[in-house]
Amino acid sequence: MATELMDKAKKAKADEFYTQMPDIEAELRHYKEHFRGKVVLCNCDDPYESNFFKYFAMNFNFLGLKKLIATSYSDSPVAFGQLPLFEIQNLKNRPSGEKPACKIVITEVEDQ
Repeated sequence: MATELMDKAKKAKADEFYTQMPDIEAELRHYKEHFRGKVVLCNCDDPYESNFFKYFAMNFNFLGLKKLIATSYSDSPVAFGQLPLFEIQNLKNRPSGEKPACKIVITEVEDQ
């Protein structure tokens, strides 16, 4: 099955494979106490599609994080469409020819 998926991706020139959210949750639940008061940096292709970034954003208070930072050097096809409560910097008004960059910094998530 995995070989078939890789062959299809190779033919389609699609090489983006994301770790599934259930896998992230299953592994990181063992390290909750290690994240309390820590800064997490997610250097990812696209923070809006990164399941690691989504996990840390959704569990910011549960994990007791001090700060969550995501950086990226690619345009996001879903920018400003997901996670609208977080401030997005450096996605608009960049000089032409400059490599697109994204930086998201979260220091607080209000409980709903």
